[in-house]
Amino acid sequence: MILELLLFAALLVGGYFLLHMTFLKLPRCKSAAKLHGKTAIVTGANTGIGKTTAMDLARRGARVILACRDRRRAEAAAQEIIQETGNSQVIFMQLDLASLKSVRSFADEFLRSESRLDLLINNAGLMNGGKTEDGFGMIFGVNHLGHFLLTVLLLERLKASGRSRVVTVASKAYEMGKVDFNCLTTHRDVALGDGDLQLFHKYCHSKLCNVLFTYELAKRLQGSDVTCYSLHPGAIQTEIGRYAGFWWSLMMKPIVLLFFVDAESGAQTTLHCALEPGIEHASGQYFSCCAPKLNIESKATDDAAAKKLWELSESFCGLA
Repeated sequence: MILELLLFAALLVGGYFLLHMTFLKLPRCKSAAKLHGKTAIVTGANTGIGKTTAMDLARRGARVILACRDRRRAEAAAQEIIQETGNSQVIFMQLDLASLKSVRSFADEFLRSESRLDLLINNAGLMNGGKTEDGFGMIFGVNHLGHFLLTVLLLERLKASGRSRVVTVASKAYEMGKVDFNCLTTHRDVALGDGDLQLFHKYCHSKLCNVLFTYELAKRLQGSDVTCYSLHPGAIQTEIGRYAGFWWSLMMKPIVLLFFVDAESGAQTTLHCALEPGIEHASGQYFSCCAPKLNIESKATDDAAAKKLWELSESFCGLA
């Protein structure tokens, strides 16, 4: 009996290892690009995929701006990246994407202090309830609207810096998303309710907004040297659900531990979109596993919805 149990356990472990080495293993960014003299902004760079992305860019010689809300954690991350890479040009700048005033302040400070911008990595994301400082749903406000305003405010600097890129971390969850413009205009949110399942649905809706934003941005960048990409990083162990409710966390934790991969793996498609040469023709497209997805859902390339979302976001940000 003991022998049979040991054999069964060995088969389970072997099967799990095989699963991770095949279906769950993500491809790696193959670019050997060096970034000396280049400047990058990474939002949410104090942890997870953002921190791993910033580490890689710094290792390649870039000047990296860690655009984060939490000063203590971001400064600690900056010191760790400097020690790991030997690149002293890793700088924290305060950015709270839940405050349009903070986004504007960050952009003003950046434009005053930095002469160029080659990479804007819109990485930060959350799945929290509540409202932003400006009265928008927190998930919509941070995941989409804050990044929208940040990108628009920095577009001229991106254009002036020659070939540059905007990379927005979306998610495969966009497939379960929708954009309810009635809800947005009436409640300044993508959906109602703050239960765990409702927050997940809001997250899905916000990720569709990310993909539509990138799709529309590419159109508006035609004729410039700036290109843009959205992406699915994979099923990654990050802190995005750290404020989830007890039962949701209890249900998701074993799934995350068993079937999600680490942040380094999750950063690879971001790095591919930021660094891979010859993908300029794919501007506006959605990537996964370091390649453009050819079978993206039609709602993610809806011209009317993308244009309407852009114009509504301009209105929300006081740009219209």
